[in-house]
Amino acid sequence: MARYTPRHAPRHAAAKRSLGRTAVSVVGRPLVSTSLVAAVVTSGVAVSGAFEDTANADPLSLAVDGTTTAASTEESQVALQDAVRVAADRSATNAQRSVVAARVAEAERAQAAALAKKRREAAVRAARAAERQKVLENAQEDPKAVARLLLPEYGFGDGQWGCLEQLWTGESDWRWWASNSSSGAYGIPQSLPGNKMATVSSDWRTNPVTQIKWGLDYIKRSYGSPCNALSQWQARSPHWY
Repeated sequence: MARYTPRHAPRHAAAKRSLGRTAVSVVGRPLVSTSLVAAVVTSGVAVSGAFEDTANADPLSLAVDGTTTAASTEESQVALQDAVRVAADRSATNAQRSVVAARVAEAERAQAAALAKKRREAAVRAARAAERQKVLENAQEDPKAVARLLLPEYGFGDGQWGCLEQLWTGESDWRWWASNSSSGAYGIPQSLPGNKMATVSSDWRTNPVTQIKWGLDYIKRSYGSPCNALSQWQARSPHWY
């Protein structure tokens, strides 16, 4: 009679594990998974490959690295050249600005000096004008000061002053009201007749300035200089010029 074999194993029966493929059994040691061993072996190969001598590297990789290095060096050189050029440009610009600033400062100094000179000259002219006016206003009290003041205006230098002073001292003693009763000559230069001096101004009777201007013009036209006039005056008797 055949033995009965159940078609299904009992549910409570423990499953049997196969040790041939999944683990290595070592007496007294824990089991190690074969997948872990494979990972270790694979990792060992990868680490070993990472430390291989670069001499054995792929030639294409070395060529790429060399090209990259050359490009980087060229970029650095270009950047350096650019920096040098920018610095030179800045230096040139600063130098140019310094030159321009120096020129502007010099122009300002020259302008200030010219302005100061004009002001000094204007002050001198104003002082001379004030002094001239003072002398002219005091003509009746000091006619000699008027004559010395007017000498240069008729082309006569200081060397002619002594001759003029002596000439008109002999003629009128520098009195603006002096009148020659016999000839009718009048004033400091003893104009004959006195009304000739009206060609200068109508105040010829009382204004020594008018008389002196007329006398200096007469001497210049007739004798060229006071010293020549004095020489002729001394040579004549009675004296006249």
